[in-house]
Amino acid sequence: MIPRRIYLDFNGSTPIAPEVVEAMKPFFSQHFGNPSSHHWAAEPAKEAIEHARGQVADLLQCLPHEVVFTSGGSEANNQAIKGVFWALRDKGNHIITTQIEHPAVINPCRFLEKLGAEVTYAGVDKYGMIDPLDIGKAITPKTILISVMHANNEVGTIQPVGEISKIAKKHGVIFHTDAAQSVGKIATRVNDLGADLLSIAGHKLYAPKGVGALYIREGTPLEPLIHGGGHESGRRSGTENALLSVGLGKACELAKKYINDSKIRDLRDRFWDLLERSFGREVVLNGHPVHRLPNTLNVSFVGRPGAEILSRLEGVAASTGSACHSGSVELSPVLKAMGVPPEWGMGAIRFSLGRTTTVTEVERVIQLLKIPLPLSAQTASIST
Repeated sequence: MIPRRIYLDFNGSTPIAPEVVEAMKPFFSQHFGNPSSHHWAAEPAKEAIEHARGQVADLLQCLPHEVVFTSGGSEANNQAIKGVFWALRDKGNHIITTQIEHPAVINPCRFLEKLGAEVTYAGVDKYGMIDPLDIGKAITPKTILISVMHANNEVGTIQPVGEISKIAKKHGVIFHTDAAQSVGKIATRVNDLGADLLSIAGHKLYAPKGVGALYIREGTPLEPLIHGGGHESGRRSGTENALLSVGLGKACELAKKYINDSKIRDLRDRFWDLLERSFGREVVLNGHPVHRLPNTLNVSFVGRPGAEILSRLEGVAASTGSACHSGSVELSPVLKAMGVPPEWGMGAIRFSLGRTTTVTEVERVIQLLKIPLPLSAQTASIST
């Protein structure tokens, strides 16, 4: 018998919303023209891209020309970090980020270190929260960029980016935030966040994979990551993808209805309540108890390997926060930075809910979790 499938990995990726699919359909066959051409076949695609740009801008509350379409969140992060470094190398070479950033931020920083950049990786507290004062103390006369994620992809902790951006502004430092996990879940108005640069990933937002955007505040110095024909007003070369841009635009339009969705938050809280009732002190919450994404529940089953627990949840899609190799446990960099003890971290599982998650599904997972576990362990890693 095929087990009932339950999807609880919406932080890993979301399904494409039906409304997004409908908006994209004409661009599979009818509106195929090159948006940069100057004839009748180009006009529908060009108009659609600019309409989509306006939809993204409306969600972020910025100007449409401040939105640049990219291939996803990773490209947006790379363009922000490398672009500032290359644009301001004569001014300084110091970048400040954190130990809990997504690899699409950490790895560009490590790459730039090979080219002479100096990078400070600020720590976090036990909730995965950054202290803005630590960011301020790290600033030097050579600091050109501060990059702090808006919300963590693993534990959901929402960072005080508004306070951090004020510190950055006070010192004349550009501020970037990776908002891949927060856009569409909580408010991401760029002026409230104080962002000069903000990254979006479409597949976290019920849009297709392979599309994202970078908000670039007007006047922010940024060297293009991709050079070529000067598309996107010279900021990102390559023939524009009307199909995917339309998908992201429609997803951003839809997202306005789901900001701080009480249904998802209430269901997440019910899930946690059922876990506490069922397992008591054997289950621990990872991340901030209040300041976290409304859909994210990262918990540790103390003394139990998370991968083994997931292997018993037939048909349930979720992610673990550790990997087991030959009896030893390797925690994710996020849990390690939070100081999570190995006996807790080994049992970390991230359940991330979405628009289609139901009470029945949550209750079914609780039932499956109560099934006695074998002693063996398997290897797994968290999807980002």
